[in-house]
Amino acid sequence: MNEVLIYETESGQTQVNVRLEAETVWLSLNQIAELFGRDKSVISRHLRNVFREGELVRDSVVAFIATTAADGKTYQVEYFNLDTIISVGYRVNSNQATRFRQWATLTLRDHLVQGYTLNSTRLAERGINEAQQAIELLARTLNNQALVNDTGSAVLALIVDYAKTWRLLLQYDESGLVLPDNCLPAESALDYDKAMVAIAQLKLELMTRGEATPLFGQTRGEAFAGLLGSIEQTMFGEALYRTREEKAAHLLYFVIKDHPFSDGNKRIGSFMFLLYLQQEKMSMTINDNALTALALLIAESDPANKELMIRLVVNLLTA
Repeated sequence: MNEVLIYETESGQTQVNVRLEAETVWLSLNQIAELFGRDKSVISRHLRNVFREGELVRDSVVAFIATTAADGKTYQVEYFNLDTIISVGYRVNSNQATRFRQWATLTLRDHLVQGYTLNSTRLAERGINEAQQAIELLARTLNNQALVNDTGSAVLALIVDYAKTWRLLLQYDESGLVLPDNCLPAESALDYDKAMVAIAQLKLELMTRGEATPLFGQTRGEAFAGLLGSIEQTMFGEALYRTREEKAAHLLYFVIKDHPFSDGNKRIGSFMFLLYLQQEKMSMTINDNALTALALLIAESDPANKELMIRLVVNLLTA
């Protein structure tokens, strides 16, 4: 989906074109400044604080979108999603910001759920059987002709199994977070110091076997600490990720996709994922090959398909 809504203040003096894409809302720096009636430098300072304090992970909430300027030329402009806009809105703390949050909560939610989800469901259900059959045929052909190795076979198995759940997933609305009913609340957060000790032990073992370099597990600034903080973040007084399955899935995804370490992000992401499962006394039925395949799928996935990857992991955990 790629369309625009127009947000207008009660006075009618401010109108902002709100871009809807990838199931969220996007505004540029200039638009956020106009929206909240503040100078760009003020908004930029708030954005820096949001990312520096680990409230949000920058790479997960920022996108560069081709935009045609007044001079007729197309530029890659930095856009910020709804989570970021609302976070800045709370920091601006003005009546104008409050009114936008109220509008976003009501108008945009209704538009995204009713205007997007329902329509996409009708379209998707048309060809779901054909898509599943094509995937299964592809998997059989590749395996029967020995065109993939063991890891490739594991990837295909994951895709085929998950394809069978698509119809059920399409029946959830946005408020259900597209999650199974048997997810449970998380009991505790993954402690940063504990995680770093575990990573150091993993690094030592791998280096002893000649399977890692000194760069393995070296943090890139505060990226990993910020990542863990983002998994525990709250919105409107409630946890953004409310269940242990959601947190485990986001932990695996963020470590692999956001590259908080200089080297070894896929292995560390898988290791942290297993460590969190152990901490929460969770079990997973997939084997080591399947976990490797899952990590590769996430690494190769388009950032726009983040929610699909999260649903895949959560459903594997609750199968």
